[in-house]
Amino acid sequence: MSEHAHPRAGEIDMLSTRELLELMHDEDRHAIEAVASQLDQIAAAVDAIAARLRAGGRLHYFGAGTSGRLAVLDAAEIPATFGVAPELVVAHAAGDGEAEDDNGMGANDARRASLTSNDAVVGVSASGRTAYVLAATTEARRAGALVVALTCAPGSPLGGGADIAIEIAAGPEVIAGSTRLKAGTAQKAALNMLSTGIFSRLGHTYRGRMVDVVAANEKLRRRASAMVRELTGSSEVQVEAALRDSAGNAKVAILMLRCGLDVAPARARLTAARGDLAVALGERVAR
Repeated sequence: MSEHAHPRAGEIDMLSTRELLELMHDEDRHAIEAVASQLDQIAAAVDAIAARLRAGGRLHYFGAGTSGRLAVLDAAEIPATFGVAPELVVAHAAGDGEAEDDNGMGANDARRASLTSNDAVVGVSASGRTAYVLAATTEARRAGALVVALTCAPGSPLGGGADIAIEIAAGPEVIAGSTRLKAGTAQKAALNMLSTGIFSRLGHTYRGRMVDVVAANEKLRRRASAMVRELTGSSEVQVEAALRDSAGNAKVAILMLRCGLDVAPARARLTAARGDLAVALGERVAR
């Protein structure tokens, strides 16, 4: 659909700048609304991928062009947001031009990723026909990895070959074929949901906070301190002492302050809960 001319294509050159921007804004809104029809599939992908990661697997994105760059962006943000190792989520992007059509590159990149049956792969392609992504997901299936398709083309080859297909009918672009527009907006929204959902299910967030944030600079140290104060109701002096004793680990500091624990038993309780603060606090059972 992204290759089709927009229904108002014939008048676009005659629109005022304001009218053009209004049209683009309306189309972006429609793209976001189209994601709603795929929430069940996104939820299924979140739970399935989280189960793979919980079992020791990794998440790999494969994409090309705009889709590949969006995947790279999402993967790059995950370590800082959720405090996980950079190698847990890896994006493989073919770039533009003939690389998109390179079956061999896709297959080789998938093989070099050393995929296993514990891993999950998300193939990101607006058209659902990108050769690089199709070849990579074919290799992923051979390795026994979970394969999720993220496309803007219902009924595409990529979706048809996936264990879970997220197929967002975003519709034609304002500029035909420019998938950085509506398709990119829809895919970015879906990737946000996937990664945030996965790492929330894995216990890397608590009450809407980034409790696994790595306090690598002053801004993040202030954020961690404020977060611990909000979640414990403790004084600034108590919070700073707990963060110092826990080597900056906000989860451990929260357990110390909420449960009256020293650092060692707080760490042990968190480990027993597999890093899930809500479970360690007894607020819910492990997933």
